[in-house]
Amino acid sequence: MADKDGNKHAKNFGFDQPAENKSFHVKGMENVDWGMKTRLSQIFDPKSGNTIMLAFDHGYIMGPTQGLERLDLAIPPLMDYADVLMGTRGALRTCIPPDCKKAIALRCSAGSSVLKDDMSHEVVGVDIEDAIRMNATCMAIQSFIGSEGECESISNIVKTIDAGNRYGIPTLGVVAVGKEMERTTKYFSLATRMLAEFGAQIVKVYYCDNFEEVAAACPVPLVIAGGKKIPEAEALEMAYQAISRGAHGVDMGRNVFQADDPKAMIQAIREVVHNGRTGAEAYECYLDIKAK
Repeated sequence: MADKDGNKHAKNFGFDQPAENKSFHVKGMENVDWGMKTRLSQIFDPKSGNTIMLAFDHGYIMGPTQGLERLDLAIPPLMDYADVLMGTRGALRTCIPPDCKKAIALRCSAGSSVLKDDMSHEVVGVDIEDAIRMNATCMAIQSFIGSEGECESISNIVKTIDAGNRYGIPTLGVVAVGKEMERTTKYFSLATRMLAEFGAQIVKVYYCDNFEEVAAACPVPLVIAGGKKIPEAEALEMAYQAISRGAHGVDMGRNVFQADDPKAMIQAIREVVHNGRTGAEAYECYLDIKAK
């Protein structure tokens, strides 16, 4: 059994030797089935290799939040600028037009609300049959590594990965951050590597110091979470730093919906993720679009 006290600090991340994709543009997915690849290609742009996810699944634990009081008003004006819509089945069925052509990251975990001190005891809230009925492009499961509910959340994601593999649907493992968990390179390196080794095809995680180490050590694509609202310029710089250090996507929610101009903000994010703009350049784009 591994002894955490006897492990030597990882240091050889091979930054000068990027992971090789021989014939497929999604990191680590060279050998998965054709059906899985078609769904991953809907998520990750074949040219940039990156993705923009628009998360509006906050209500499943937080209820209405600023900017998401009316999903039917907030989401449709932004859909054209996202690659993936991340929401619950209830939100998708009631608020997203069925002729929407965007990839769908279906929130499949369910748990306690923010009123509880510990939200780590989640369950699988959507079975594979309903994910198929929803035409899900991938299934999102929260994982609370290092929490009291760690084993339960590992069980949830492993069961979802197994079910997804049977039908060619990728699983998005979401690294949870709660009061027990650190926001450090060490923690995120551990959590992302665990989810990838369990079989998750995509991992969502927060940006942190030395992010290039986290990305290099994870054999599947990382998508960074936007987290709490920060000033627009800072959010765009964070997106730029993450992409330049190995992330393959950005999942912004509150940093879009709570921006002064949500439509301008998500277009500015596209400039970073798909067009190679720096954070400063993207912020100028944001100001230009906002002024029109």
